Amino acid sequence: MLEGVLTKMQTEFTQPINYYLVFKNNYINFNQLLDKKISIKFVKYECLNCHLEKPIYRQGFCKSCFFDIPQAADWIMKPELSKAHLDEEDRDLDYEKKIQLQPHIVYLANSSNIKVGVTRKSQVPTRWIDQGAHEAIEIVEVPNRYLAGITEVALKDHISDKTNWRKMLKNDIIDEELSDYRNRLKQYIPEEVLPYFIESNKETNIEFPVIEYPKKPKSLNLSKTPEYTGVLKGVKGQYLIFEDQTVFNVRANEGLVVNISIEK
Repeated sequence: MLEGVLTKMQTEFTQPINYYLVFKNNYINFNQLLDKKISIKFVKYECLNCHLEKPIYRQGFCKSCFFDIPQAADWIMKPELSKAHLDEEDRDLDYEKKIQLQPHIVYLANSSNIKVGVTRKSQVPTRWIDQGAHEAIEIVEVPNRYLAGITEVALKDHISDKTNWRKMLKNDIIDEELSDYRNRLKQYIPEEVLPYFIESNKETNIEFPVIEYPKKPKSLNLSKTPEYTGVLKGVKGQYLIFEDQTVFNVRANEGLVVNISIEK
């Protein structure tokens, strides 16, 4: 039995993707556990920032930390609100400069549908893996988060910026010519960002370690169902997929301390 606080699964870009759940003193490679029975038991909460046993509010943080630390500021989810390029502080200017003033990618990813998104260049292809995208292409590479944010805002008037998690998990997908979509969207890119447009047609293709996809995925909520046992059939995005159609979003449960046991 292993015990630790949940954080998003770490990944290795192989075909298929390798998934690791990393605890303080050990880790689990879920690829090796396909077709095995796994039990998950909720133990307690532990904020990822202050490490106190306090209810998790959002993103693995307790409520007081969520409204205080720079890692949970509004510009994280809304990059167009970034201000470090103006030398203006939101919560912690040093941290904001470190994260915001580095190369960012605006991209198209195909998971449940084609969507536009933003990520730091250093997070390619991790971001696409976490979203369960089976293919993705870069649109622009810009020097800061603000330019990426205003590009995403401009493009999401013409293409979705959301993923339908149920459709993604059912693998109800269609291969698309992402370069064609990107070229059609070019006309909507803000003028100041156009010099950063990427002309290459290179797509990234991603394969996930899944034996069987659920037809009617039902989400496991450990706060309501503190113990669960099921046979692991796959991993996609940040979800564990079980034989009885149950799916568990590891990232959505960050900050929960769990016991995990594997039946031999």
